[in-house]
Order: sequence, then structure tokens, then C-alpha cells
Amino acid sequence: MRAQDSATRLRAITVPTSAPGGTLPAALAVVAFSLSFPATAMALEGFGPWTVTGVRGLVAGLLAAACLAAARVPRPERRHLPDLLTVAGGCGIAFPLFTALALRTSDTGHSAVVIGILPLATAVISSLLTGGRPSRTFWTAAGIGAVAVIAFTLGRAGGPPTPGDGYLFAAVLAAAAGYARGGRLASHLPGWQVIGWAVVAALPVSAAVTVGGLTVEPVDPGPGALAGLLYLAAVSQFGGFVLWYRGMALIGVPRASQLQLAQPLLTLVWAVLLMGERLPASAPLTAVVVLACVVVTQRSRA
Repeated sequence: MRAQDSATRLRAITVPTSAPGGTLPAALAVVAFSLSFPATAMALEGFGPWTVTGVRGLVAGLLAAACLAAARVPRPERRHLPDLLTVAGGCGIAFPLFTALALRTSDTGHSAVVIGILPLATAVISSLLTGGRPSRTFWTAAGIGAVAVIAFTLGRAGGPPTPGDGYLFAAVLAAAAGYARGGRLASHLPGWQVIGWAVVAALPVSAAVTVGGLTVEPVDPGPGALAGLLYLAAVSQFGGFVLWYRGMALIGVPRASQLQLAQPLLTLVWAVLLMGERLPASAPLTAVVVLACVVVTQRSRA
């Protein structure tokens, strides 16, 4: 009976369900995440990258701890700890730190290249973890979408990859592992508990990084920097993930991950509206290609 239950849970991860509105939570999460790079750039105007990483994790962890305590949620089982620690390390510490370090030398639009690779990386890692076999149509559309976004962001930067792209590549690996493991765990726990326990588990590291960052980095908090940091803590680090893991549990990790193909374009829109960056002429064509790939991945067997 237990083996049958495990098989059912595995299918819930790798095979999209027909739950009505299953795509909506993941799509809303992508919109929320698309503001993360502009918010990070704003926060870096008043804080150093280590301080930004530590404070956003610390505030998110305390917020999650309060929510878990108010709901009287029991502690997760020991068998869930490896997945939770992967989410904590990948999404709670490594991804925020590497992207903050990259944004010191790269603009918001160029740094969005990390999102261009992330959907494909997440689908690959999820398939390796679960043994799932998405269709050839799915992989083709995912690959074309990733190439389109990468070509767009690198072309917009006007040159080859920069040293900061090393941080972005590390961020991709960290986030993809956290997304895949967290998406798998969301078939056992509610999505908000997955990210809630993960950021709580990361609290000791977040506190240490905060203290270290405040000790060695200059601090000049203005309204914009504080607003960016608050958004990162409340939405990028916690609220957005509640929707993200819920969406993954409903429609599967591979299919949900491909919705993020639209994230770099959304990030560019926010960069234009909030930071005065120019909209390149290639954006509309790239948007059409990406949206077509997203439609194909959502309709194919994932």
C-alpha cells in the first residue's frame, strides 16, 4: 500500500493534473519574481550584496516562523529534511547572494539571462530526480524558448558574457536544484509550508550573513533601497514561493518551470518603467517566440 502511495505521489510530480486554474499560481509567482532583479538593484543602492542577502533571508524567515506558529503547523518529518535544506541553501541563500553579486557589475536586463537558462535547468534536474520523461515536443519547445531568451538578453548587453555571468550561472544551478526539490516536496506538504520551513531552516545562516555584511559593508538606506529590500524579503523570498510551489504541485515541475521563460521579458518591462532603461526593438519578436514556446510546453506531455 505504501509503495502504491509513493507511485501516486511521483506521478503527481511528473504528470500535469487537470486541476482547474492550476497554472494561475505559478504564473502569478513568475510575475512576482520578475520584480526581483529591479528590487535587488534598488536595495544595492543602500546596502552591500551580503547585507541584502542576509536581511532578506532573516526577515523572510521571521515572517515564515510567525505564520507557521500561528497556524500551529507541526514540524516536517525527518525524511523531508534533505529537500528542505536544498531549498534553504539554493533559494534562500545561494541564489540571492549570487544574483546580488552579479548586479554590482551587470545591469538588470543583462542579468535576466539567468532566467533564460533557469526553466530548462529546472526541468532537467526535475527529470533526473523523479525519473520523469517529458515528451520530445516539450524539450524542443523548452530549448527554443531558452535560446530565444538567452540570445535576446546577450544581444541587448551588446557583447559576450561578462565575469558577472559566472555568478549568474552559479545562481541558475542553485535555484534549479531548489525549485526541483521544493516542487517535489510540494506534493507532500502545502507550498507555503515548503518555503516557510526552508527559510526558517536558513535563519542561522541568514543571521550570520546579516551580521557579517553589516560589519564590513557600507550602509546608506534610502526609501528606494528599503522598499527594494522589503519586497525581496516579503515577496521574492516568501510570498512568491508560496504561489510557485503551489503551482508546481498542481501542474508538475517541468511544466511550471517553463512559465518562467516569460520572466526576463517581464523583468525588462519593469526595468523600463521603474529604472528608465530602453526597450530594445527585438523585444516584441522575442515575446512572441517565448509565448509560443510556453503554450507548446503547457500543452505537451510533461
